[in-house]
Amino acid sequence: MSAHDAREAATLATGTSRREGERAAPVRHAPRALSPGLTLATAGRVLRQIRNDPRTIALLVVLPCVLLGLIAWMFDGTPVLDQFGPILVGLFPMIIMFLVTSVTTLRERQSGTLERLMTMPLGKGDFVGGYALAFALLATVQALVVVAFAVWVCGMDVAGPVGLVVLVAVLDAILGSCLGLAASALARSEFQAVQLMPVILFPQLITCGLLMPRDEMPAVLEAISRVLPLTYGVSALQDVAAGGGFADVRGAVAVIVGFILGAIVLGTLTLRRRTA
Repeated sequence: MSAHDAREAATLATGTSRREGERAAPVRHAPRALSPGLTLATAGRVLRQIRNDPRTIALLVVLPCVLLGLIAWMFDGTPVLDQFGPILVGLFPMIIMFLVTSVTTLRERQSGTLERLMTMPLGKGDFVGGYALAFALLATVQALVVVAFAVWVCGMDVAGPVGLVVLVAVLDAILGSCLGLAASALARSEFQAVQLMPVILFPQLITCGLLMPRDEMPAVLEAISRVLPLTYGVSALQDVAAGGGFADVRGAVAVIVGFILGAIVLGTLTLRRRTA
């Protein structure tokens, strides 16, 4: 990290400690390149906020494990968990990360924190990149915990490599975070952010192949499913559950990564300083 980036990172770390409601002067800075120091400082600030919020930690880690545990209990002695468990391991983190990210980002804008940050030499790319990095780390921890719980506590049997289940689950969770970042620009309140979840995620749940095979769907729904990211996450997890290896899922993984990058770009372009 350069000395310039270090000074800017220190400015960012102390700039958010102003009194609540204090309005920063509307200083405009010239466009600047993405700063690794500011991106890392933003990620660190987000992680510290999450660490001090036990309810969010419980939502991220405890809730998906509880849901998987209930499903394992309900279908004990049947192959249901082995068949659908890997899919749910990727599905629950995506939904939860979408909700947490969209609400957290909107809260930053409503409290005026984002507007104050933007008066500093902090670009939109630094802000979105920092958030994406922080929630990517949280998504990785979440996926590791959920997969470990499903395999070693619930007894989920995966025919393919468990590492691939972790990989796809992490990517799905990161995708949920990036979609949450992009969706937060459309909401003006936390309630609206929650309302956007079914709008963005439910069509994907219906057409991803979880409820019925995609090749048995009407042609229109099958065509729509091809442009929705969750389709590829479910397809990859189904292949791993059936014993597939990396060669069988690399195409789907590449598509998910492409959607993640696209969501980050969209979040950067649509980011607003404050809620109107």
